[in-house]
Amino acid sequence: MPESMGSKKVKAASISVASNAFLVVAKLVIGILIGSVSVISEAIHSAVDLLAAVIAWFAVRISGQPADKEHPYGHGKYENLSGAIEAALIFFAAIWIVWEAVAKLRHGGAVEAPGWGVAVMTVSALLNFVVSGYLMKIGKKTDSLALISDAWHLRTDVWTSVGVLAGLAVIWIGKLVAPSVNLYWVDPVAAILVALLIAHASWELTRQATGGLLDESLPESDVEFIRTTAIQRGDIRSLHDLKTRKSGPERIIDAHVAVDYSLSVLEGHDKGKSYKGMLLEHWPMSWVNIHVDPCDGSCKPPCLSGCLLSPSERANLHAAWMNRKKNLD
Repeated sequence: MPESMGSKKVKAASISVASNAFLVVAKLVIGILIGSVSVISEAIHSAVDLLAAVIAWFAVRISGQPADKEHPYGHGKYENLSGAIEAALIFFAAIWIVWEAVAKLRHGGAVEAPGWGVAVMTVSALLNFVVSGYLMKIGKKTDSLALISDAWHLRTDVWTSVGVLAGLAVIWIGKLVAPSVNLYWVDPVAAILVALLIAHASWELTRQATGGLLDESLPESDVEFIRTTAIQRGDIRSLHDLKTRKSGPERIIDAHVAVDYSLSVLEGHDKGKSYKGMLLEHWPMSWVNIHVDPCDGSCKPPCLSGCLLSPSERANLHAAWMNRKKNLD
């Protein structure tokens, strides 16, 4: 990975750590002062995000290290592991928030000076909106699962902050317009809604992170690009035994390609090397292994499954090969 890409990832992760640290302190102080369980729940959410951001910071630093003897395919899966841990932490945070909110619904509790809660949640929503946009931009540019996961978390925080803000605003306005009406139940209900959104985000991130850890194949759009590139070349007659997976930002591609049987070993090798170069140009952070086979039109099952020739082209090629073989005999 180019040094500039690694530096951008670490810088983005560092900004996420700093912003979450600020929000944890601000939400916790205001939540305790005004007695708002929904603001305190958001502080805990930000604390979990802070821990996740620290894990992501370590993950992007380690994933940028070159391959070594113990990790011949690089360290990309540290980002997948970071995403899985992050998802688990958020899920447990959601359970804790529901527990505290239900307790407050049962036993009651007033929210004092809700205006301060509205202020801190407004700051939280705006800050997370800006930071999540930056993380998403860098995450997509560097294909970093750790940063993209962090960005989605902060975007979820934007909406949960808005939800808590709305609940506090209802209590605040209610105290001004109808002070005798008890609206304090709105605060724990908003906290429960926050927890449900957090749990949903946890599920989505778990599915995305574990896909890489379990060596799922690349998305169909990526596989289609691999096939289309082979077709457009015109000198590759079959693309078969294609196996793909992802390790953090790195794609791992193994494939067999068949080329004209009349080519020399060196010429066939050059064709495979050229095709590999096209894939690496499109995905610089990739491991591409191409095995080159001669194509004589006989089309055994593995090769036939990825054949790029029409039936008539295969028949003519095989006939030419048989005639050449007969002449050689």
